[in-house]
Amino acid sequence: MTAYQPELDLWERPVTTHLDRVVAHAEDRVAWIRARSRGVTATDAARLSSLAAVRSVARDKLLGSGFTGNAFTDHGRAREPEIARWVRATHGIPPSTTLFHADGNPQHLATPDGVAVQGGAVVLSEIKTTGKPWRSIPRSYLRQVWWQQYVLGAERTLVVWEQHEGFVPIAAEPRWQWVERDDNEIHVLVGLADQLLGLLRR
Repeated sequence: MTAYQPELDLWERPVTTHLDRVVAHAEDRVAWIRARSRGVTATDAARLSSLAAVRSVARDKLLGSGFTGNAFTDHGRAREPEIARWVRATHGIPPSTTLFHADGNPQHLATPDGVAVQGGAVVLSEIKTTGKPWRSIPRSYLRQVWWQQYVLGAERTLVVWEQHEGFVPIAAEPRWQWVERDDNEIHVLVGLADQLLGLLRR
């Protein structure tokens, strides 16, 4: 008598982890930029607040925004490695420059500032510098964080921000706050992102 063997669902997709969904690394700048131009990134998602915003992002992706950086973005790039070392030392999340795609959608993309697996769950970090005090995390950054959580399959993100005056940090350590995954917000963002992709395909 042979033992019963359950039939496998031939249409069931294999379960993947974020490590199975690497697209490019920022060190390969050309490949990283090319891959980002073909999908919706967390930077794009940060702007997806309305249908009008979808059209604006589509226009910038098709024509180019013309923005190449300023003193504030230069300061952020210079400070990020230092803040990333603090994040790793205090919260155990190593820095990352890897571009990932979402499970089942290669055009939904994100490059979080840090990625770790803690207690079996993926956790992320996102680093910001600001010249203004925050009463709370700005909504656009929350959209960026939720999008990254969706793409990576993460449950929470450590948002870390360092305030400066005249590009000099005002405190010895940055401030930080955990942001939990919000599937309702993610559902809205995915819908807007797919509308954006539809405009880009026209």
